[in-house]
Amino acid sequence: LKDEVKVFYTRMGDSFIELNERSKIANRNNADVFISIHCNHAKNHSAHGTETYVMGTHKDEGNLEVAKRENEAILLEDDYMESYEGFDPNSPEAHILFSLYQNTFRDQSLLLAASIENFLKKRKETNTSRGVKQAGFLVLWKTTMPSVLIETGFLSNTKERAYLNSGKGQNEVAESIFKAFLEYKSKIENLE
Repeated sequence: LKDEVKVFYTRMGDSFIELNERSKIANRNNADVFISIHCNHAKNHSAHGTETYVMGTHKDEGNLEVAKRENEAILLEDDYMESYEGFDPNSPEAHILFSLYQNTFRDQSLLLAASIENFLKKRKETNTSRGVKQAGFLVLWKTTMPSVLIETGFLSNTKERAYLNSGKGQNEVAESIFKAFLEYKSKIENLE
């Protein structure tokens, strides 16, 4: 499996990387998926469980406008009509193409998110899934691939904090995410 999966980390230590830089790292490396892993926190210390998020639909138009602006840079290139096979970023066709592309990512993101929640809830100690949700997280906004943000549990919950700080908990969470990715990968490859 090591030969099949290549992981790009946004960081290896406890340092802050700007949200937009995280998506840029994935985009620059032509990642097949973007998985952002977090720990949750709530004022209510009894809150517990995992949540996996995909980009909310309210960002669709913004995503399309960003893509359109970014792609307009080709208009500055010589012979762009030949180089890009007649592609015009301002055309109605381009808007339709981007919409379809974005919906494909959402469907794939939802598939990955569901698989992640399914595997995370199979853990014995902290197995509550709060489900797959949509939100406008900036870290997911500018990715150009299926993307999810995982909340692995609540640090504000004493039991979950202990679990997430333990080697056992970290290994189980990582293993669950990896198994979910493999399941997702298999489903996507079978669709092709």
